[in-house]
Amino acid sequence: MLLKYFYDKSLAHASYLVGCQRCGTALVVDPGRDIDQYLQAAEQEGLKLIAVAETHIHADYVSGARELAARVGAKLYVSDEGPAEWKYKYLDPYDHQLLKDGDEFPIGNLKFRVMHTPGHTPESISFLLTDEGGGASEPMGIFTGDFVFVGSIGRPDLLEEAAGLTGTAEPGARALFHSAERFKTLPDYLQVWPAHGAGSACGKGLGAIPSSTVGYEKRYNPALQFTDEDEFVTYILSEQPEAPKYFAVMKRVNKEGPLVLGPNHLPERKNVSELSAVVSDANVIDLAPARRFAEGHVPGTLNIPVHMLAGWAGWLVDYSKPTYLIAEPSQVAEATRVLLKIGVDNLAGVFDRDEVVAGGMLVQSFPRLTSQEAAAQANAGDLKILDVRSQLEWESGHVPAAEYQFLGKLSKNLGSLDHEQRYGLLCQAGGRSAIATSLLQAHGFDVVDIIGGYNAWTAAGLPVEITTIPESAPACSLTH
Repeated sequence: MLLKYFYDKSLAHASYLVGCQRCGTALVVDPGRDIDQYLQAAEQEGLKLIAVAETHIHADYVSGARELAARVGAKLYVSDEGPAEWKYKYLDPYDHQLLKDGDEFPIGNLKFRVMHTPGHTPESISFLLTDEGGGASEPMGIFTGDFVFVGSIGRPDLLEEAAGLTGTAEPGARALFHSAERFKTLPDYLQVWPAHGAGSACGKGLGAIPSSTVGYEKRYNPALQFTDEDEFVTYILSEQPEAPKYFAVMKRVNKEGPLVLGPNHLPERKNVSELSAVVSDANVIDLAPARRFAEGHVPGTLNIPVHMLAGWAGWLVDYSKPTYLIAEPSQVAEATRVLLKIGVDNLAGVFDRDEVVAGGMLVQSFPRLTSQEAAAQANAGDLKILDVRSQLEWESGHVPAAEYQFLGKLSKNLGSLDHEQRYGLLCQAGGRSAIATSLLQAHGFDVVDIIGGYNAWTAAGLPVEITTIPESAPACSLTH
């Protein structure tokens, strides 16, 4: 048997290639949309990728299940559990098998048994894997999807937070409790292979190691220590990360079926003469580092460096509009991969950054102040500090008299800001504040970016205070 682990650090997404080497066939569990990695790995191992097993309808990335079915004829093994509104809608043209609790299916000499594990979502299933080709009659591990993570458990409030299904969080939490109780009955020796690691918004406090065992999680996973259902519900519904705005889009896309991309899907290279015309009616993302963007950029553009695209493009991009990139050639492939994986399919084109520079189009800039400079201007009444961190970060300490505005919801809350006010943007270390500064400037605000964020502020010995935000304010543990 072959088990190969794939991890997309940008989205904290884990997927698995499982192969029967005697039979020369393989299956991939919870694939991402960037399917070439699985096809290449299977070919290198002398295996034919014939199937996909999916644990649930994912909310945080576009699934590669349909892409594999369309491009190589992979059979789809997907859940038939849960209510009608959370069943797959695109399956008819493809070879597929709908699965319920207790069902089994083979991949060569490998046997997969289905365990219904609702709570994170109603249709969530896990797969127990037995290597019968190796003589085993009992499973060796379990693919848990977003049910049990290393050191955590899937959140049950995404349908309510991301998909807008009011009143589903508490019933989901109660279903999750009973799924967790069932998980505890599994043998301690079983390996646990989850679909996410540290940094994912699909749960709180996820561990950074790739796998665990049932016994270890039963002993040390905080969510599995509860024996009282009400106490578990209170725990699991508190202090969850803010559900990114694009999660609702992903749920719909993965249920109805993503667009099949095919092997070639890089955006078209555009002539810089077209740039000015598209800025007002499209998302134009400049991938430059923050300092370089601050020194000069095209008016109306949004600055999200490549390494921050996965964390923030889904919050800030308007999915109803086309998206263009201002990028260096070396950035295009990775930016495209990330944006397509979070469903930004309307990638209308890319403008070469060197050509934009040569065309004299970087006519706008904004100042970057040290924390001491920002403090002096704020004390003089010339600057209002706007803190764009998470609620948890804010509550751990913040600048006195600062205003709180979580970056992910800043676009929606622009109407609450004063165009007569000069704003200094602050985050934890400087990355998010630069994005926020570009966003506000694109909407006509007078802005400065505060270098080094709250870390630099405290390092300089400047005053801080601790207050909480009313419960109606957004909570989020993202720190990208």
